[in-house]
Amino acid sequence: MNWKTPKKTTIQNIAFIVFLGLLLFSPMGTFVKVHLSRLLAFSPTTIPASEQKKLSTYQWQLVDANGKAASLEEFKGKIIFVNFWATWCPPCIAEMPGMQKLYADYQDKIVFLFVTTDSFERVNAFLVKENLHLPIFQSVSNPPLEMESSTIPATYLIDQQTKVVLAKIGTADWNSDSFRKKLDQMLKN
Repeated sequence: MNWKTPKKTTIQNIAFIVFLGLLLFSPMGTFVKVHLSRLLAFSPTTIPASEQKKLSTYQWQLVDANGKAASLEEFKGKIIFVNFWATWCPPCIAEMPGMQKLYADYQDKIVFLFVTTDSFERVNAFLVKENLHLPIFQSVSNPPLEMESSTIPATYLIDQQTKVVLAKIGTADWNSDSFRKKLDQMLKN
């Protein structure tokens, strides 16, 4: 048999395809996506006051990792931070360290609801691995229409007057100085 030496462009194309495969389908790819998401995360912006909508319902039912039921109704009149996320989602993972810092400083001032569809067993293993201590919930009923999203991460901030003042789909820097200033200002009102 007479074998031809592959062209340089063929070798480059194969190397590029292997690189893409590793990036998309391996733990190395998750690592790269998480760090890239962190680099590209900016402080979230609030919705202009004229466009803010009140929640249509507070009848959203949740359950925590210990099986304790919770309802959005019990938090009415408080500032509520709701984050929809999953352990397999690189942008969600990218946000978690900043959210942990925010939670550590504001857990006694505002309500945090980290909502996932993952099993609590999987979530607890993830939290231990990442050294996170966040209040995790699963939905028992549908969230209010104003907080429905088919994409994660999805984060919402509800003020004391039941208005959605922030709705962010995708990664953000939740521990930024500007977001903390927004929270502090809301707490003064």
